[in-house]
Amino acid sequence: MRQSQSTAAKQSAAQSSVLAALGITLLKLLTGILTGSLGMLSEAAHSFIDLIAAGITLLTVRVADRPADEEHNYGHGKLENLSAAFETVLMVASCVWIAREAIGRIVHHRHLDLRWSVWPFVVLLLSIAVDYTRSRALHRVAQQHRSDALEADAIHFGTDIWSSAAVFFGLLAAFAGARLHISALEYADPVAALVVAAIILRVTWRLARQTVDSLLDATPPEVREQVSRELVRDLAAIGGVLSVGRVRVRRSGSNYFVDLTLSLPRNLTFQRSEQITFAATEAVQRLLPGADVVIHTVPTASLGESVFDRIRAVAARSNLAIHDVSVQQHNGALHVELHLEVPEMMPLREAHEIVTALETEMRSEIPGIATLLTHIESEPATIANSAQIDPSANLEHQLRKTASHFPEILDIHEISLTRGHGGAANSVQVNCHCTLPDDLPMEAVHEVITNFESEFRLDHPQVARVFIHPEPATDNRR
Repeated sequence: MRQSQSTAAKQSAAQSSVLAALGITLLKLLTGILTGSLGMLSEAAHSFIDLIAAGITLLTVRVADRPADEEHNYGHGKLENLSAAFETVLMVASCVWIAREAIGRIVHHRHLDLRWSVWPFVVLLLSIAVDYTRSRALHRVAQQHRSDALEADAIHFGTDIWSSAAVFFGLLAAFAGARLHISALEYADPVAALVVAAIILRVTWRLARQTVDSLLDATPPEVREQVSRELVRDLAAIGGVLSVGRVRVRRSGSNYFVDLTLSLPRNLTFQRSEQITFAATEAVQRLLPGADVVIHTVPTASLGESVFDRIRAVAARSNLAIHDVSVQQHNGALHVELHLEVPEMMPLREAHEIVTALETEMRSEIPGIATLLTHIESEPATIANSAQIDPSANLEHQLRKTASHFPEILDIHEISLTRGHGGAANSVQVNCHCTLPDDLPMEAVHEVITNFESEFRLDHPQVARVFIHPEPATDNRR
């Protein structure tokens, strides 16, 4: 919907420009023929160039906003830049013709037979008024919808204001010279034509630079300084972004295309990386609305990484699942133990090769490791069949009695028993929720529930496992 509104606004502005340029061109041409003014004819030529440019712009904006397709993956916006390039060629040609005619009349002393009339001045004043109105309107729409083609039209109409003023004063001086018999003023008209050519050439140079920059995918001027600083600042402020690498911005028609590189901690999950990428895309689009953003993320070792983070990063790089990582330090050397999960049907030889490669990479990543012991566990690939059984009153009583040996345990609840855990038909697993103080560190929590499980299983060998879910005292579900 927004795209169709933008297209409609651009086409409306382009159509108005065509009508305005057509009317002004015809008036200037007729007045120039009737008065014999080279300045007026040069103005008519300039307006004719604007008419052609306005027509090309109208055709361009109708095509440039078409959506991307299989052949044009980035859309059709470059047509606006090609339109501006064509207008540049036309303006240079008009400069050459006007300058050649004006210099010829000055050098060869060809005097003009100017016929006095008030109409050239009326037409020029009307032209200035129309040019001023259309230039402002086109510039406003071009800025709002980022249209290079409409901006080129706005520049053309803006230039006509100054060139029309130059011809106005040139004609006035020429008529005054003829009436006052001042021969030097007879050349005011061709001099005014040269002024028009110079103005066209200056604007052509500016337009040519912008067009070449756009065709070469140069960073748009509005992005080079302030937007770039704000963009890097906003991206760096996103939680989890370590640094902002390469940032490249180009514009095709009214659309921005941005690709950038972000360094993220290498131990982030895919989901967190996606969240950061989404936040970065929003940050870019806040500064460049509607931008097409491509983000490349680079996993990076951060300065705040612990030994545990580095160990897990090595395993994640090899797409391996590890848990229960413990690290001890003796005499300045690190002693590491960890559990590695492998598929339950994997042969021991293959599993051992994986462990050997993993340990070698960990020693390379962390030179301080002296010993490294890996416990290989099979990761179940099938869902075990278990049955819910009613908890024995005596077993529940014994569970609460064992819990009373630990002052940190405030309460146990939601006790349940299942049979068939671990593939053994008679094995029993006890599940329960355990309430502990809110501010108890997780290290202490783990130690308490581990000791609780060990003590209970020691007194009840028939229990294969005690699965405990710790909860804070303020939890309202107990």
